[in-house]
Amino acid sequence: MKPYDIRSYTDGYEIYEALESSTESWFKIAPERGGIVISYGTGGEELLYLDKATFYDEKANIRGGIPVLFPISGQLAEGAYTWKGQAYKMSNHGVARTSPWTVESTDTTDGASITLTLSSNEDTKGSFPFDFLLRFTYRLKEGVLTIDQEYHNLSGEEMPMYPGFHPYFAADRKAIAYETDATRYFDYNDHQEKPYEGRVIDLDQLPESVVFLDAKQREITFSPREQTVIHLTYGDEFRYVVLWSVAGKEFICVEPWMAKTDELNRGDELTLVPAGGILKTTLAIGRKQA
Repeated sequence: MKPYDIRSYTDGYEIYEALESSTESWFKIAPERGGIVISYGTGGEELLYLDKATFYDEKANIRGGIPVLFPISGQLAEGAYTWKGQAYKMSNHGVARTSPWTVESTDTTDGASITLTLSSNEDTKGSFPFDFLLRFTYRLKEGVLTIDQEYHNLSGEEMPMYPGFHPYFAADRKAIAYETDATRYFDYNDHQEKPYEGRVIDLDQLPESVVFLDAKQREITFSPREQTVIHLTYGDEFRYVVLWSVAGKEFICVEPWMAKTDELNRGDELTLVPAGGILKTTLAIGRKQA
């Protein structure tokens, strides 16, 4: 048996699957469906949640997997923003998750990796008037899924953005504590900032999200199932981690974001990629021993 393998098949959409035999690990990705990872498991255990009906419905926002958020994370007030005097409308979480991506390459020499790209086009420019190229390499190695990201600004002016990821983790409990060095979080349910001292947060009781504010270490650990401990690490650009779920649904979302929701209207913490510049960063997801 080969240590790594990559195969493709059709299941409503073209699916690419990367496999690592030694750790019984895999991930599956659907390039044309927003470049979304729809499955990731290690040690033979699926770690993600996926509502398959929303995946197969091309008009639906997929509930599950790991959606890519770009150029914004979250919502815009009134679904709109103004940039240099011009008003634009943009859907929640931006344009990348609803755009078809292209498979640039695959590789099995150092893990199993798949590189996807997304280029700006007339559709994206209707909401986000910049020329860009996204290049994401998804790599499976030692059971860990790493997403190495390149955000290329091909425009002649600086490009504002605050990307993120929206992983849905399979969960049979929502009242859990998170290992983080954050000492504060903002609760969008009552719009209050609150101290965090490692206590349990019950997402089944919170219809709106909460966001950790001041973590210095770019990592977080949590246990959505009794024998499952998940560890995320991410680049310094991801200042915040958002927590969210839906009551009665078997998932929790633990989401690294570069800025809080509606930042494109506030403009306080925008990441500005210089004209012709590139921002590179990473996200890694793995399982720790319980």
